[in-house]
Amino acid sequence: MQASATPLLGELLRSAARRHPSHDAIVFRDHRLSYAAFSNESHAIARALVARGVKSGDHIGILATNRPEYLPLLFACVLIGAVAVLLNARFRTQELRHVVGHCDLRWIVTGNLRAVPNAERLLEAFPELLQDAARSSLAGDAAPKLEHLVTLDNTQSGPFEPWRDFRGSAEDVTEQDLIGITDRVDPMSTALIMFTSGTTSMPKGCALNHHSVFWTAAAMRDRLSVTHHDVMWDPLPLFHMASILPLFALMHEAGTFLTDHTVDIDRAVKQIHEEQATFLYPAFPAIMADLIAHPDLKPETLSCIRLINNVAHTEALEANMAAMPLATHISAYGMTELSGIASHTDPADPADERARNCGQPYPGVEVSIRDPESGQAMTEGSQGEICVKGFSVFQGYYNQPEENAKAFDKEGWFHTGDMGSLDNKGRICFHGRLKDMLKVGGENVSPLEIESWLSTHPDIAMAQVIGAPDERLQEVPVAFIELRPDATVTEADIIAYCAGQIASYKVPRRVIFVSEWPMSATKIQRAALRDRL
Repeated sequence: MQASATPLLGELLRSAARRHPSHDAIVFRDHRLSYAAFSNESHAIARALVARGVKSGDHIGILATNRPEYLPLLFACVLIGAVAVLLNARFRTQELRHVVGHCDLRWIVTGNLRAVPNAERLLEAFPELLQDAARSSLAGDAAPKLEHLVTLDNTQSGPFEPWRDFRGSAEDVTEQDLIGITDRVDPMSTALIMFTSGTTSMPKGCALNHHSVFWTAAAMRDRLSVTHHDVMWDPLPLFHMASILPLFALMHEAGTFLTDHTVDIDRAVKQIHEEQATFLYPAFPAIMADLIAHPDLKPETLSCIRLINNVAHTEALEANMAAMPLATHISAYGMTELSGIASHTDPADPADERARNCGQPYPGVEVSIRDPESGQAMTEGSQGEICVKGFSVFQGYYNQPEENAKAFDKEGWFHTGDMGSLDNKGRICFHGRLKDMLKVGGENVSPLEIESWLSTHPDIAMAQVIGAPDERLQEVPVAFIELRPDATVTEADIIAYCAGQIASYKVPRRVIFVSEWPMSATKIQRAALRDRL
């Protein structure tokens, strides 16, 4: 049964705090927050924002790594109808200068933690912040709406107000005054702006309203039977939808969310054991591989884990299932533009089926497979572009009408740019990104198909395939390979492993060995790999 019928993210927290005030809400390795404390702190920060003149619709940037203040600040923003703009903590000068101005930020709250100097990076991006000048905005024309900066650190530093001083403003607004403001928040108003990875251009801000995120989280809760007793470990950055959406799903039932300042597998395994996690949400193959390889993560001692969510190709999911057979392994299809997720595999489905698809769309979400060129709907099993309608679809890219015109067709379908198909049960099968598809001698080739075969080699830890220009064939596959420790295979060995097993035009023409991958927040940057050719 729905815990809260009002589709507001702020109400999600308040409802959980009313029902389970003393239950752990957020647990870091060195800090824990009950639902009552979480709600109280969010209300106090909200009162401080109101006292400083922040109003409904104002854009408040949060530029920080995972830390205890992050989530109370996020909820303070959405409680009063302000828009929480979750900035990627890995953004540097060019990205920051673009998104701060483009997304009309009025405030930025930042801080330095664990060797991530976000405040310094902001000053590098905007040297105007250190200049004395008579202007209406702190950063002048580069960010004309920017008025105030707060540091989560409690020391005065340049143009940043210390967190302690800002937080003290809460005394100037009563709780009754705050309730009058929160009651007027419109569920269809923008709650969050989160960013696409920006691997081929500047990051795009995805505007998401309360209604979309609230009900997507509820659908996730229902599909996965999330309960109040669930303890979810999710190591991903809080500015990423693969962290925020699972948290919201958990909050529908007032469960416990385990996170940390950064992804540290030693600390993570200890936290999983100590807190008796029931649900692991590593989401991405590299994190899952590190978990499985850790000597202290023994499946027989973790019977408490009921679900593990990981987005990977079939062979990797099957390997995960074999390594941790006591848990039910699930996968999903989604992106930031879809409030995080549009479908999840059903935990009740047989394991071999769960490894081969991304599940049925959530109720209320429509998926159509369309011909990328004609836009016509395609038949069952045919590959085409995945297009989506329904409550999970975002409002659009903030301040980018041309991009929105490309993304939405006249029938209202959002074109994801992903290749996929629907099986005979209406489940989504993901085949890769349209822009990553190779054209080899007139044949369309999915990199994912080649990567899936390469991943079956016992000495390959991870593989990525991109297209290299070729005069005769237009493109040919090139494989970037990370080997397992002590592996000695050669380029010739890997090419021979593919020959006769996949079509000849799919066999990589070159193999490039790597020890590190160029990453966005959570994804390998294929464009950066292409630059290495």
